[in-house]
Amino acid sequence: MGERREVALMVSGENKKCKYIFVTGGVLSGVGKGITAASMGAILKAKGYKVTMQKCDPYLNVDAGLLNPVEHGECYVTHDGVETDLDLGHYERFLDFETSKYSITLSGSINKELIEKERAGGFHGKTVQLVPHFTNLVQEKIEKASENSDIHIVEIGGTVGDYEGLSFLEAIRLFANRVGRRNCLYIDVVYVPWINTSKELKTKPAQNALKDLRGFGIIPDIVCVRTEKPAGREICEKIARFAGIADEAVVNLPDIASVYDVPFNVLKSGVLSILDDFVGDDKKPDMSRWEDFSKRRAKKYAKTVKVGLVAKYVGNEDTYICVTEALKAAGAWNEVNVDIEWINAEALGDGDKKVIKQLDEVDGLVVPGGFGARGTEGKIKAATYALEKDKPYLGLCLGLQMACVAAARRAGLDKANSEEFDQETPYNVVYIMEGQKGKESTGGTMRLGDYPAVLKAGTKTAEIYANDIEKLKSGKISGAKDWWGTVEKDGTVKTIERHRHRYEVNQKFLKEIEKGGVVVSGTSPDGKLVEFVEAPKCKFFCATQAHPEFKSRPLTVHPLFNAFVKSLTK
Repeated sequence: MGERREVALMVSGENKKCKYIFVTGGVLSGVGKGITAASMGAILKAKGYKVTMQKCDPYLNVDAGLLNPVEHGECYVTHDGVETDLDLGHYERFLDFETSKYSITLSGSINKELIEKERAGGFHGKTVQLVPHFTNLVQEKIEKASENSDIHIVEIGGTVGDYEGLSFLEAIRLFANRVGRRNCLYIDVVYVPWINTSKELKTKPAQNALKDLRGFGIIPDIVCVRTEKPAGREICEKIARFAGIADEAVVNLPDIASVYDVPFNVLKSGVLSILDDFVGDDKKPDMSRWEDFSKRRAKKYAKTVKVGLVAKYVGNEDTYICVTEALKAAGAWNEVNVDIEWINAEALGDGDKKVIKQLDEVDGLVVPGGFGARGTEGKIKAATYALEKDKPYLGLCLGLQMACVAAARRAGLDKANSEEFDQETPYNVVYIMEGQKGKESTGGTMRLGDYPAVLKAGTKTAEIYANDIEKLKSGKISGAKDWWGTVEKDGTVKTIERHRHRYEVNQKFLKEIEKGGVVVSGTSPDGKLVEFVEAPKCKFFCATQAHPEFKSRPLTVHPLFNAFVKSLTK
């Protein structure tokens, strides 16, 4: 009764004591910790709580900016300009909140901070150790990230037992002493493989993983058993016996078609009653909007559109996961099936006939962001094709730059290029930003995070944003009323988008770019930086220097993605 009273006060604002949920993973990586954690967060948010999330990763990297996207997936950027793990994108999509620099904690950043403090004499000659200095700093980062939250969920990256992750496990174990054990809930996600030769599920790896976790002093309150197909209750009961926890605290979460159905899987598993006990509140979560979206995603519509994703890393959806998720969500709300066709940008640039034919077969083209020269000629060809064939085109970051290069070449500047790919080009349509020369190989030095832009009145781009801003205001779509910006009295639109780039469009060549069919539709407030372009003669040809996919949500699709998919249905 006391705990229920405590949470009731917390929700009403009389008591702001935060509760913490820690999610670990056993047996193997990639078991679904992030989606499981985000799903539980979505459920708790639907109960009326302010929920935030954080990722603690054992990598010695300072941030994710220089990590190989093929190995680690997309580099996600927060609103305050931190390059992070793609899991933070899941957090934002599931909970519809903005992560920040406090939402990601890597071993590299912790070690860097400790070493810098030690070198500056901050420890006054004391021996600096993993315990207590590293573990204390991790705990401080968790507390900082949880400020003004009712419930803060922390995902521990890697797998229980990894050498590099032991300090994080010790930190979250000790954290219960800091805030009280009743304010902490520990969840372990384990994998139970199906052995085809013996036709049975094997729980031994999960048992061993839980034994390791107990050895580190953490007994989980909930164990989520991941399987390829639904497992019998006896599997969960067997794991419960070896874990030393109640049968009802071990739940099965089998694979399902869409990650956005995981919250409903969690609800069906019986976890809700444990979460209710933890927060002291048995109010039913309002999942109506999620249910609507889930039904739309699952439905097979009469019309299917094919989107060509012109990419350097083909076939690896995690590398462009925010882009593909935004496209799929736009399809669901526009009641159309979206098939994504991967187009190898490098092969397209080399003139591969099969790849060139793909341009004819798709209904629209998306050119996402990227770095390095490989595949850029193919992206320029894709933009040129879209301009000449009136094929719907959406350019994201590098996609805008390649569109401007394509337009300049159409206007007669055959050797037009970006300085990033050809430093000797006589027509540097895209050039390096002032103050960025010499930093091309370093991390954390680009234009990162939120930057404002002004969309010109009367442009298609301004109209696209204005339409969705009005829908937010009227409540036709969910989300904060100023999420996409504001429409000014003169018809201009002020918006804020996230960025991750170092090079800019050289406005010295705007006349040639316009002659090639592309005009500037939005700039930075001072007019010095090109932020948006469009092709007035095409039914849909829009590009932005930003990464709009980072702000797109399943329930609030970004205006550019929404308008792009809608254009494919006409």
